[in-house]
Amino acid sequence: MVTADTISALCMLVLIALFLTERIELWHVYLMMFVRSAMQALQTPAASASVAMLVPRSFLPRAAGLSQAMQGVTLVAAAPLGALAISVMPLGWALSIDVATALLACLSLLIYRIPQAFNGNRTGLSGIWSEFREGLYLIWNHPGLRRLYALMGAVVLVIMPSFTLVPLLVKEHFGGGAPEVALIEGLAGGGMVLGGLVVASFAPRKQVSWILWGFATSCFALALTGVMPANLFGLAVAWWMVSGLTFILGDAPLTALLQSSIPNHLQGRAFSLLNMVMGLAAPVGLALTTPLGELIGVRWLFVVIGVLGGLICLMGFLSVAVRRLGDGIDHKV
Repeated sequence: MVTADTISALCMLVLIALFLTERIELWHVYLMMFVRSAMQALQTPAASASVAMLVPRSFLPRAAGLSQAMQGVTLVAAAPLGALAISVMPLGWALSIDVATALLACLSLLIYRIPQAFNGNRTGLSGIWSEFREGLYLIWNHPGLRRLYALMGAVVLVIMPSFTLVPLLVKEHFGGGAPEVALIEGLAGGGMVLGGLVVASFAPRKQVSWILWGFATSCFALALTGVMPANLFGLAVAWWMVSGLTFILGDAPLTALLQSSIPNHLQGRAFSLLNMVMGLAAPVGLALTTPLGELIGVRWLFVVIGVLGGLICLMGFLSVAVRRLGDGIDHKV
């Protein structure tokens, strides 16, 4: 995590120098964002795996809910704070805020000790490929995890275009502009905060049910957003907020389920594989649904992918292996 945050800060320092010297090119931004995204792919699973070594197992659902609530706060506050920073200082200096926060994160990681989990049955150093195979072995050879990962990949493949096409829906169907897009995105973040607080308060024990119903309800609410007539934008915003709230009701228990079920020394690999599955599904889904959107229009595209995504989520109840995931996961190397 320290390495990832440090490299991300260095990327931003490069962009700051290019902005201040007026040598910035678009490809510079693309390249630095690519590197930062790669670092995020390393940092996020490590952070998720670390939580299980910092809090008691019974507190994991609450910790996941609080984490999601904080991410929702970030979603709501980031855009206006960024706009404020750009309005009062040059863009190059505004980017220095990102560097400062990254270094602050590194400092906290150097001060506070996070217990490290190791597999006591193995000796010596293992290579990246062998560790990747070990994580893949864990997922592939457990029917519940394999089907859950496939289910999540299918859902992301179907609904991912909705997150990209929200501005287009607001503009073409509801006749709105930037303020309306900001409103719908901001209230979605508010829904995420509320959802995280709900999970933190109730600490759900039947996590698989929360996961499947949460994601399914989020997808159906997404469809209802598109169903709303053009003159009922306020109601569409409400459904989009419900979609954000119920998404967290599924996502936070999913994180807690993996943290409590998978051996600590394999959690980073399990989270990385899940991110990889969803990361691969997202652009494929966007490529597949774009022609459909041109054919039926962006409004009905939201309806179709929302209903389809919800039905895919509910299919998880048909799998006994998925329903039994909360019973624990045995792993033998």
